[in-house]
Amino acid sequence: MVSATLSQFRSQQSDFIAAAQREPVELTSRGARRRAVVVSPEFYDAAVEALEDRADVLAAAQARREERISHEDLMAELDR
Repeated sequence: MVSATLSQFRSQQSDFIAAAQREPVELTSRGARRRAVVVSPEFYDAAVEALEDRADVLAAAQARREERISHEDLMAELDR
């Protein structure tokens, strides 16, 4: 991962944006304190999609652990 201070990023913004298209760029300040990470739109979209997929998997697992009802009970509940 490329690392830059906020001052370096301000002065070479286009270079670091170009670098972020290949790999994340970590922005630091006051020594080694990480302040932000710049990533490409494709990386961001893939990360968000992966998090959403993970949330769906966890929700499905939780639903499987919940109490089950029979088909007949469900139909009765739906008045059918």
